[in-house]
Amino acid sequence: MDEQPQGRARRGAPGSKPSIYDVAVRAGVSHQTVSRVINGRPNIKASTREKVEAAMSEIGYIPSSIARALATNRSRRIGVIVDSPMEFGPGSTMRGIEQAAVAAGYSVAAATVDDGMEAAYDHLKLQGVEALCVIAPRYSMIPMLREFGRDLPTILLKAEPEDDLLTAAVDQYAGAVHAVDHLLELGHRRILHLAGPTDWADARVRGRAFSDRLGAEGLPLLPELSGDWSSDSGYEIGRTAPEFDDVTAVFVGNDQMALGLIHGLRTRGIRVPEDISVVGFDDLPDARHFLPPLTTVRQDFAELGRVAIRTLLARLEGDPDVASTMLEPELIVRESTAPAR
Repeated sequence: MDEQPQGRARRGAPGSKPSIYDVAVRAGVSHQTVSRVINGRPNIKASTREKVEAAMSEIGYIPSSIARALATNRSRRIGVIVDSPMEFGPGSTMRGIEQAAVAAGYSVAAATVDDGMEAAYDHLKLQGVEALCVIAPRYSMIPMLREFGRDLPTILLKAEPEDDLLTAAVDQYAGAVHAVDHLLELGHRRILHLAGPTDWADARVRGRAFSDRLGAEGLPLLPELSGDWSSDSGYEIGRTAPEFDDVTAVFVGNDQMALGLIHGLRTRGIRVPEDISVVGFDDLPDARHFLPPLTTVRQDFAELGRVAIRTLLARLEGDPDVASTMLEPELIVRESTAPAR
């Protein structure tokens, strides 16, 4: 819950400029909450943010960062719109962007898409951002991003490039190929894919790479299973799906589902890797401590943040040679994979 102001808020002398404390009194929240709104923190209720922004407008309060922007025409602030920040991929990418922006001398204002893309964009415009990073795992977000890019230098972080948008990404297709090739080298020929949600670009690209690679080898393409990225969904699928009775390996769309899958398989007496090999994707910090330690595809989110900020700032400075970038993922082999039985 948002903190309410306690006691009498400090106010400036009569005739002085409105302060953050005046905004807090007008909005009925704490000055810490006002600060979080001004700094673009994503964990603020939409109703609270609207109250604070309305109070700022009513009393004529201008945050110091925006005041500096009005005076210099430079805020040195980058906006970030992030979808599903609680998921490992978007959350890690967000942290990478923040670290890279601060190292480059920029602050970051963030907004989630909980209340819609347009609301998030309008919120960041209020913060005086000079440029925009969008962590956009869903295809449905793309059309509106083309509109945003007309107003602000924008970089899109998604699974594959868009011809008319500046993008940065880890190569999801190549990562999935690494995973499948590893299983093929171990002699597996009946391989199942447990995919993420179908509206996520990452899930679709990994699934396409999986089917392309098996097709190129002339191997049977088994019906794809789909989870919601969570360990719980992986567990239920592993515990109940009959498909696992006739395969020797599974390529899982992320490490969290792989963790649940291994648990679910164990409840029905299927051992990993003795009976079925499992490969994940992401390389969670805890993946090395799974039982067994998980073979997976590592994405370097810190480097992705650095590349995104470097590319976006080059666009902001008018560099005519700035281009989209794809980073190469890395296969990490651990104990959840073994030669086909």
